[in-house]
Amino acid sequence: MKVYFVGAGPGDKDLITVKGFNLLKCAEYCIFAGSLVNEELLSALPSGAKKYDSSKMNLENMTKVFKEAKIANKDLVRLHSGDPAIYGAIQEQMRVLDELGILYEIIPGVSSFVAASAALKQELTLPGVTQTIVITRMEGNTPMPEKEHLSKLAASTPTLCIFLSIEKLSEIVKILIPHYGNECPIAVVYKASWPQQKIVRSCLSHIDKLVKDEAITKTAMIIVGHVLNKEFERSILYSENAR
Repeated sequence: MKVYFVGAGPGDKDLITVKGFNLLKCAEYCIFAGSLVNEELLSALPSGAKKYDSSKMNLENMTKVFKEAKIANKDLVRLHSGDPAIYGAIQEQMRVLDELGILYEIIPGVSSFVAASAALKQELTLPGVTQTIVITRMEGNTPMPEKEHLSKLAASTPTLCIFLSIEKLSEIVKILIPHYGNECPIAVVYKASWPQQKIVRSCLSHIDKLVKDEAITKTAMIIVGHVLNKEFERSILYSENAR
């Protein structure tokens, strides 16, 4: 018996890995990330497979399912949205599995920040602009360490990919303008790769109103940075001098 942490991808059912999809087709148990996972993926499970919505569970509930699957000697897929390594709370689950003596494996997935950049048709690192991407979030139920405050992360003006924070957009704008300037481009991608995908582009000083006009209040990725200007130097990688 083994537990597989599978990244379901950002929403589009075809963006799960082949390995992850094949594991779904064989799993007799599945704990999935509620509405964040495309329901069409669950149809790949064998008939009679036991399904549990993790949005209605705590760690103790999941532990009971892990134990049940172990007793039944059946593999379990823990289906996470995006990639399990980013805000997936998988470390505490793996600690439980270690305590239970259950083997596990992680199958990476396409993160929503990557899906958002694809929707924007945008490279997030550009020569002469920035070579750094910062993945972060605003403080919510999970507190942020003081040294990771957004104002400190923004000081070197990297490309920012901000998760789980659309409801704090106005606060984000106030923090970032002193570092990036009023006219720095920003994009908000709602439900990247889903049929309902929506993109709002603007500059820091105008984005808040536009997002409110679109009534976007959740499930959105915020990308900020001068790379969105699409002005950059030609890469050394493909220059004639590199040959």
